[in-house]
Amino acid sequence: MNILKTEIPEVLLIEHKVLRDARGFFLESYRAYDFAKGLNISANFVQDNHSHSIQGVLRGLHYQLKRPQGKLVRVISGEIFDVAVDLRQSSPTYGKWVGRYLSAEAPASLWIPPEFAHGFLVLSPQADVLYKTTDYYDPSSEYCLRWDDPHVGIEWPLQKPPLLSKKDREGKFFKDLPPF
Repeated sequence: MNILKTEIPEVLLIEHKVLRDARGFFLESYRAYDFAKGLNISANFVQDNHSHSIQGVLRGLHYQLKRPQGKLVRVISGEIFDVAVDLRQSSPTYGKWVGRYLSAEAPASLWIPPEFAHGFLVLSPQADVLYKTTDYYDPSSEYCLRWDDPHVGIEWPLQKPPLLSKKDREGKFFKDLPPF
């Protein structure tokens, strides 16, 4: 695996080693030892999630205050633009965002630490996204940061207005949300 730091050093892009031949390919998407030793991250993943979405769907930006989730995100079909926003008030990158294109064609994972908001935009006709989380989903402590908050200023690669859930349409502005 090849580990690349992003503009926010704690958010990491992990390029997987892919073994290809006439039959197809094989890759290890997660290996606890490499994650702990190679990335120096101690994470106990407790839940796996699978999201299937059509082109133009924007999911997020979600986070949980009482039970923050670290996420290891990977695309198994299609392509997305994946975003993490730093909500750690003591961080020098507080309120900053990082985004990366993830696709099935170029297998990679994005590590998003706890205390970050997370969201993605589907760019392909459809996409399947798998992600591991370090804590369980807890709707009672979930918050939604507006995808278009001008304070954060995410540069989404939009071709037209995104398709949003009711929860995401009603997201709050950065200034109105509790930080970590």
